[in-house]
Amino acid sequence: MRYSWKFVLRRVGLFFLIIWSAATLNFIIPKLTPRDPLREKLLAEAARTGYVPPGFDEMVKAYQVRFGLDLPLWKQYVNYITDLLRLDLGYSIANYPKTTLSLIAEALPWTIGSLTVAVIIAFILGTLLGALMGWEKSPFFVRHIMPLILVFGAVPAFIIGLILFYFLAFRWQLLPLAGGFSVGKVPGWNWSFFLDIVKHSILPATTIVVTSAGGWAIGMRGMMVTVMGEDYMTFGEAKGLTGSRLFYRYGIRNAILPQMTGLALAISYIVSGSVLVELVCRYPGIGTILQRAINQLDYGVIYGIVFVLTVSLAFGLLIIDLIYPLLDPRINYE
Repeated sequence: MRYSWKFVLRRVGLFFLIIWSAATLNFIIPKLTPRDPLREKLLAEAARTGYVPPGFDEMVKAYQVRFGLDLPLWKQYVNYITDLLRLDLGYSIANYPKTTLSLIAEALPWTIGSLTVAVIIAFILGTLLGALMGWEKSPFFVRHIMPLILVFGAVPAFIIGLILFYFLAFRWQLLPLAGGFSVGKVPGWNWSFFLDIVKHSILPATTIVVTSAGGWAIGMRGMMVTVMGEDYMTFGEAKGLTGSRLFYRYGIRNAILPQMTGLALAISYIVSGSVLVELVCRYPGIGTILQRAINQLDYGVIYGIVFVLTVSLAFGLLIIDLIYPLLDPRINYE
């Protein structure tokens, strides 16, 4: 083992400190707005019927008592932290009586199933392409495709999504226009439903791959160029090692460490980073629920989704810290 248990315990303690700090900010920031989510929700329901019932203010106060919003701020915070420790994310104000956990559970498989896979595919393609671009023995056309990568890497993801949506879904009708599966399709564990889900996920997944692969390639190319000048690469060539061994074991292995950190951050941030892509492609997922919750000032859902995002980010960084010694023997945490 190349790290001590003291280091592991320190990192685990930092992991919980990050979660507590983020949870505290997550509680405070929505409270700074002067808007009243319960009043807005009840007014919206009344506007649909065109009738505001008598005793409307008393009704709002009753709902505030039900959701604990009538308590002093410090008591709300204590209840909030206590509920988080029990993994109770509370109810959704805008979708009551649905719970926040049930809304996240409904959307999480869509986000993980397509967008996370797309990030990993973009990482693998971009990393290999960037390594080849920085490798002096690569073919000529591989080492001179940087301008094309810069173009796709500089364009925002939602712009690429709109272009792909227009041509692939609207103009040529090669892909579905919206949704996670076809209308009328009965969900089930069969190949027909699985292929239908894959077909609907191609558009958002392709958007992420096209926009993300260029960034991975540019970063890996810079690291690969730096690695090429190291003494161990010169020593490996002097020993007569094969080009593939130098490329994979000496080049990529030493240049990939910053990429791995970026991968942990990218996977952790996929919930927030996929909001615009999901909205453009009208794809169900956590990003769509988060955007709807922010518009409706749904405290419970905002708290829950941001908490899940915080935990995933902190956990991803923790795992990367622990596997660094396995990736690079020079790193020692003892």
